[in-house]
Amino acid sequence: MSFLGVDASLTGRKWVGPSVESERATQVLLQQTELPQALCQVLARRGVGAAVAKQFLSPSLRELLPDPRSLRDMEKAATRFLAAVKSRQRIAVFADYDVDGGSSAALLLVWLRDMGCQATLYVPDRIDEGYGPNEEAMAALAAKHDLIICVDCGTLSHGPIAAAVGADVIVLDHHLGGENLPDAVAVVNPNRQDEDGALAHLCAAAVVFLMLVEAGRQLREAGTKGPDLMSMLDLVALATVADVAPLIGVNRAFVRQGLRVMARRDRVGLAALSDIARMDTAPAAYHLGFLLGPRINAGGRIGQADLGARLLSTNDPHEAAALAERLDTLNTERRDVENAVRAVALDQAEARGFDAPLVWASGAGWHPGVVGIVASRLKEASNRPSIVIGFEDGIGKGSGRSVSGIDLGAPIQRLAAEGLLIKGGGHKLAAGLTVAEDKLDAAMARLAELLEKQGAHLAGAADLRLDGMLMPTAATVELAEQIEQAGPFGAGAPAPRYVFADMQIRFAKRVGESHLKISFGDGGGAGTKLDAIAFGAFDGPLGPALENHGGARFHLAGRLDINSWRGRQTVQLRLEDVAPA
Repeated sequence: MSFLGVDASLTGRKWVGPSVESERATQVLLQQTELPQALCQVLARRGVGAAVAKQFLSPSLRELLPDPRSLRDMEKAATRFLAAVKSRQRIAVFADYDVDGGSSAALLLVWLRDMGCQATLYVPDRIDEGYGPNEEAMAALAAKHDLIICVDCGTLSHGPIAAAVGADVIVLDHHLGGENLPDAVAVVNPNRQDEDGALAHLCAAAVVFLMLVEAGRQLREAGTKGPDLMSMLDLVALATVADVAPLIGVNRAFVRQGLRVMARRDRVGLAALSDIARMDTAPAAYHLGFLLGPRINAGGRIGQADLGARLLSTNDPHEAAALAERLDTLNTERRDVENAVRAVALDQAEARGFDAPLVWASGAGWHPGVVGIVASRLKEASNRPSIVIGFEDGIGKGSGRSVSGIDLGAPIQRLAAEGLLIKGGGHKLAAGLTVAEDKLDAAMARLAELLEKQGAHLAGAADLRLDGMLMPTAATVELAEQIEQAGPFGAGAPAPRYVFADMQIRFAKRVGESHLKISFGDGGGAGTKLDAIAFGAFDGPLGPALENHGGARFHLAGRLDINSWRGRQTVQLRLEDVAPA
């Protein structure tokens, strides 16, 4: 049964309220813990019982951190790493060009610097070299280095690692592994096929962090001490959120404690980027995913690939300020490129049909740096796995995003094994591929066939799950702070959504190109009103409907945020969906 009778909102979604079981669990938590009701609602939805509620609300890294040696090859990797440090061997770090790769590289570079060692950073160019190690780069690095550490890449790089003649290679990764591993000293990856999957939710930076934990253990056993790892949790938190790793288990502790470290502003690169992004409040998971992450990614997408890793690892405030400004400029350029591709891709994919098991689009000259973002937009519009491919000289480089419950990485890997793709791989929810233009249609048809077997064609518009109703008077800073105790919120742990029913729009103003700011109330004259922001509202039906409301009343659904302005805190609604009242 739909919540408030909304079977199809303005975005076409059915609204679903809390289940009877969830409401019962909320009452049990209320009676046994005496925690606030709003907090009990969130805990009940997450399946947290009274016995573990206190531990859940204060996730401890000490309690949740897994033994690094539970991952295969970990001890071997740390031993070889420390041997290089001790004998002052030449070390190179080969990193992916996204936030996870940049954060992973920065962890190693900062740790090594604290130990008095300098390492070479190498980040491949997205267009000229593509994702992951390539034979030419690895051979060149091996000629000048004794140890190459591949971070956030390398698990499928058999040829390039074999080309690193004369150097040892360590892989610290989290992408889906194949049947065979490359010939490296160590391949540490929770998504190797011979792992049990217990740590499959870790991003690459978390794997690097665990390797440094193991290195610290070995140093202590030898009677020495390594750098302070707790001060590096801001990098792990950033990568975890930006790579959309699920906020479960130890990831919650990484992000919760990493945000505290970031609030100290000790890392000059992140402080400079926060300032240029006009972050004037304590950092939250939202800021990592939507303000900092896209800017750090911009270098790898349309600029110089190593800018993000350099920003995150520098200890020079002047260099940090210059890098932050450059990344901010590139991010603006990235948005313009993305908007141009997105408009065409949406039209093309919609013409093929949003009801297919795979939604896809391709075009000549589409920038490889934005196809992943546009694939996310197609996925959001269709609630289907989506692929976007840009072609240059007959070769297409594409990126895909999937929906919950549908594995995209494994089928793409299978297409590569079948010869329909030049290469491909990734995670369940995100993957990359390279395809020859003459095999495009056959590859997409085969991928759609594999996804249909998983039921990708059965999903309708994604239901909007709601936690209850609120009145504007109930939306207080205190309530938002109580809810935040159950955070951090993000992938795998969505923030609670509330409905403000039968509301009157009192003010509506377009902000920037596509956002909308409104204030609303229950229509009681001088009654309490609440502000709301709807990001990307004019990319869909919400913006026009609310801007031209004509006095109509609406049910408004979204999440509560705390705004800080000149020392004063207020609550606003981050508006996600609307239905006519």
